[in-house]
This record gives sequence, C-alpha cells and structure tokens, in this order.
Amino acid sequence: MLTERRVEILKAIVEEFIDNAQPVGSKTLMEKYGLPYSSATIRNEMAALETEGYLEKPHTSAGRIPSNKGYRFYVEHLDEKAVDEEVKYALSSIFDKNSMDVEEAVKQASKLISDMTNLTSGVLGPDTTKQMLEHIQLIPIDEKSAVCVLVTNTGHTEHKVFSFNTEIAIEDIKTCTDIINDRLKGTVLSELKEKMESIKPLLIQHVKQYEMLFNAFVGAFVKFASDTLYINGADNMLYQPEFGDIERLKTLMKKLNDSNLWRQLSKGEGAQELALPVGKGSEVAWVDDLAIVSNDIKVNKQDDSIRIMVVGPSRMKYEKIMSLLNFIGQQIESVYEEN
Repeated sequence: MLTERRVEILKAIVEEFIDNAQPVGSKTLMEKYGLPYSSATIRNEMAALETEGYLEKPHTSAGRIPSNKGYRFYVEHLDEKAVDEEVKYALSSIFDKNSMDVEEAVKQASKLISDMTNLTSGVLGPDTTKQMLEHIQLIPIDEKSAVCVLVTNTGHTEHKVFSFNTEIAIEDIKTCTDIINDRLKGTVLSELKEKMESIKPLLIQHVKQYEMLFNAFVGAFVKFASDTLYINGADNMLYQPEFGDIERLKTLMKKLNDSNLWRQLSKGEGAQELALPVGKGSEVAWVDDLAIVSNDIKVNKQDDSIRIMVVGPSRMKYEKIMSLLNFIGQQIESVYEEN
C-alpha cells in the first residue's frame, strides 16, 4: 500500500512524463507541481517507488519514468473525465445517421478519435470462430455484378461485391443461393470453404454458370471467416519519440496488423497480468511499452460485439481516451439497440 505522499509523487511523475516524454527529476516536481517536500525527501520517495517497481530509471538520466506497474496504479485511480461538449457533438453527429450500418459508424468514430488524439485507433469485428451461417443472399446490381449479403446466427451481417467477367443469369443466382442456404445453413464460417466443395456436384448439376458463382462464394467465405481489423492513423506512431527507432517501428506495425493479438486481449488469453478493466466498458492493457485502451460494444441481443481501440505509447492521456471510448459505447448501444 502506497503512502499518500508516494501516490502524489507518482501521479505527478506520470502526468509530467505523459506531457513531455522526458525523465522526471525532483526539481521539476518541486517547481512545476508545487510539492510541499524537500528535494531530498522527493528523491528518497522516488527511489522507494523505483524499488517497489512503480518507476524506472533510464541509464542516461538522473530522472525517473513510470513503469507499466506505475501506469497501472495511475489508471486504477483515475476518475472518469466528462467529454467536451464539442467532441460530444462531433461524435453524436455520426450516430444520428442511424440508417448507417453499425460497424461503419464505429469505423467513422474510430477515425475521428485517431484525429483527435493523434494516436492510432482500430476496430476489431465480431469473433467469427463461433458464428454460423444463417442466411446468404445475392442481390444483382447489373448484368455483371451483385452484392453478396451474409447473415450469421448472431445477427451479424457482412457484405461483398461480386464482379463477373460475363453476364450471370438471375435464375443461376437464385438456384445457387437456394442450394447454399439449404445445404450450408448452420455451418461455422471457418468451415464454409470446405463445405462448398461437398456441394459442388450439386451446383454443377443445377447451375449453368456454376464455376463463376462457385469461385465468387468461396472467395467471399474466406473473407467472412477471417478476423476483420480496421486501423486508422498508423502513421501517427511516426511522431512518437518512443518509436523513433526504425526497427522498433517495424515491430510495432507488425503488432498493429495482428488481429490475433487484439483477439487474445479481448478474451484475456495470456494477458491476465496485462488486462485491466476500468470503469464502465473500458479496458487497458500494456504490451511492452505499447498501451491499448479498448471498449467492447454490444451490437445485438446475442452478445455479438465490436471492439474499438486506441493504441499508443504507454504515456498516453488515459483519462481522456477512456472517456471518449465509454461515450462512444453508450452512444452506439443507445442508437442501435432498437435496430
């Protein structure tokens, strides 16, 4: 249990490091934060906080920086900050268009957050490993293209545009979709490609232009079965001093595009020491010196959810970001709950 004085010093160090990305010394704490302690006392307390694992001392500086344990403590004791009214208006305007697909609305909100925070944001679609095909429909756009709409047993919907080399008969489209719905309903999405092979003889028998439709559906099923990860503002990391080294930046970019990492964190797999639930809906996790603030947003009555995330260096403005994500979660659930 930290003493009140150590909590005060730790909080000041975290906030100063978040603002300036420079190791913090006792002189800064006295002059800028007006701590009512002597320089010697502050140094002693900083040394104690380092011993307890809340601070780290870079080799090239006499100052200290927060460790992940220090950030954890800081985040655990945050009070949720009210979202600025102008920000509320900007975000709310996205969700006023409730005819927009919920995932598209979350993507737009994610982009807006990336612009507001100068960090990287992302959206991870629902987990497809447990979802099954409920219904598929192919809607013609013109003679050579159509929109494929796939609905899962959880109510999740995916779309893909099919473009064909030649005209496709309406009768072939109807027959093909009827066979798929009859034979593949209830199939786990990840198994659809394999199951398509089993009904290929049936398609050959009843669908004249079976080959184009077969290939189009197989391609769509592969897409639908994969995790959907959308990233905004990845180039914002270029301006963070923590990732100035090109090799570290390459490693970071690889992490940002790994949907398995986000999926593991959302399930708590291997992240028990990292994941930290905070307040209503929010969660914070640390991977090395990368911080992920996220919120799972329920999008239907079957508990299907979309995860919206903000990713950046550990020294991010947690209070502001968590408040933004919580507000977005509340907006989406209230606007789309009835739809």
